[in-house]
Amino acid sequence: MKKTIIVILILTLGFVKMNAQSLTVSIKNVVSDKGTLRVGIFNSQSDFLKKQLYGQIVKSKSGDVLVVFENIPAGAYAVSIIHDENENGELDSNFFGIPKEGFGFSNDAMGTFGPPSFEKASFKLTEKGALTINLKYM
Repeated sequence: MKKTIIVILILTLGFVKMNAQSLTVSIKNVVSDKGTLRVGIFNSQSDFLKKQLYGQIVKSKSGDVLVVFENIPAGAYAVSIIHDENENGELDSNFFGIPKEGFGFSNDAMGTFGPPSFEKASFKLTEKGALTINLKYM
């Protein structure tokens, strides 16, 4: 019995590992070396921009930056990026709510008077994936 459980666990872990994907996010148009880039991956509308499933914080670099995520199960996801120039952990905005720092979403999605919906930014990850996201600065 104990042996059977161990075999099932090994097979299950192997199956999960085989279904795990990598996702390479190419971030374009970074305007400065100042601060960090916060990259978040979300898997539902209810958590979108609130609770990321996966995330990385990388040093900002003018031009283009690559961020690679490993071992992500196949599924529907949306990516959000913030160029956190002052490293306070959030996207700063002015009095009218217009962002003062760079931002971007998968599919280069844009919302009307706010961020896009999860649906507009979502994509299917089924194999090794690659996204290009152009940062926008207002």
